Amino acid sequence: MPVVTVDGRTAEEPGDLAALVAARDAEVKRTARAARDRAAADGSLVWDPFDPAWRHDPHGVYAELRRRNPVHRSPLGFWVFTRHADCLAVLRNRRSSSDARNVDPERFAALRSFRPDEDPMAEVIQELEPFLFRDPPDHTRLRGLVQKAFTPKVVEGLRPRITELCGELLDAMIERGTADLVADYAYPLPVQVIVEMLGVPAEDHAQFRTWSEALARGLDPDFLLPTEAVQERLAGILNFVQYFAALVAERRSRPGDDLLSRLIAAEDEGSVLSQGELISTCILLLVAGHETTVNLISGATLALLEHRHQLERLRDDPSLDRPAVEELMRYVSPVQLTGRAALEPMTVGGTRLDAGDFAMLLVGSANRDPAVFDRPDDLVLSRAENPHLGFGFGLHHCLGAALARVEAQIALGTLLRRADVDGPAGPLVQKDNIVLRGLESLPVELSRR
Repeated sequence: MPVVTVDGRTAEEPGDLAALVAARDAEVKRTARAARDRAAADGSLVWDPFDPAWRHDPHGVYAELRRRNPVHRSPLGFWVFTRHADCLAVLRNRRSSSDARNVDPERFAALRSFRPDEDPMAEVIQELEPFLFRDPPDHTRLRGLVQKAFTPKVVEGLRPRITELCGELLDAMIERGTADLVADYAYPLPVQVIVEMLGVPAEDHAQFRTWSEALARGLDPDFLLPTEAVQERLAGILNFVQYFAALVAERRSRPGDDLLSRLIAAEDEGSVLSQGELISTCILLLVAGHETTVNLISGATLALLEHRHQLERLRDDPSLDRPAVEELMRYVSPVQLTGRAALEPMTVGGTRLDAGDFAMLLVGSANRDPAVFDRPDDLVLSRAENPHLGFGFGLHHCLGAALARVEAQIALGTLLRRADVDGPAGPLVQKDNIVLRGLESLPVELSRR
């Protein structure tokens, strides 16, 4: 193996590397815990991403942070923003960057991670960075190639197919009488929609799940990921690259009426996509095109089961479908946090960020900010003013927001109006993911209405 350094120490054997990385991970956690304890002793509060209380009940922690320490610099090196106004200010500021290369690594002395002195994969991985993590002009060019496939008009045309899929999935669940709402409904629906848009053969759908879950977990900041999750993310990337490279070659020789064929045509006509950009765009659309929607549908169903009066309102009043999904997006917050790097000095929430600083935006907290939302911890499906940040804001506003909205509207409406749902019928387990928070499973019992 190549020589690898971890915090200045050298590993020459795989066993050495595993031991050094494990020691590094443990040290980072100890640093975070020690900083939290010191702050508590001083009567202050800092966000600890390793805190089990936050992972179990983020909203209770968010409320305390907004009240006691809404803007602070983590001892781990980044700035933490918890209020809606501050998160929005960073998201809309053109001096903030989604490109991690603009972060000054010296600000993260406690989080220096290992990397080979000469990494043969570095250039490949860099080319595969999706436009979600790029700035203009690359972001503008790449997003522009696919955004026409996700306009509200195009998405509205998908309603009949989405309705058909929901009916098929629901009929199978009702026939069994029990179901896992994640595995049997929330997951297969958006996956089927996006792979059909891309033109992925039906027989290949099942193999994507493990790869996709590894990449979704891999969206968490590296310092929050255990070593095995980083390795699984790399394996998922490589599997997707091999798969889409073969599918791209096939579509070049036999184009179809699908998004991938149109992207290839755009590439051939204007030389605007490299092979790596083409593949990374496919991976992004597949993973981002369903992971957040899975968590929205399953999390929304759980929220409604916990608020039966709101469930009955939505079931009996289809006119609530649209505002209900907006409220559930706010309430559930499938995307809990996002980050930006400061390109230039900027002031947010009365705090100066220097160029190279990294801002951690706790979107889940912003969506419960009482300065913006009346009764923020209540589920109010008819909420009129709802400027939630669940789909982001500005340049990186979620490309698939219109599709996610329609999928959730149809999925929830179909479920509630065609079935009586009782549950949860078993223990609930959250995924280990931090950025994309969601349920591992949601066992329920169903009967036809």
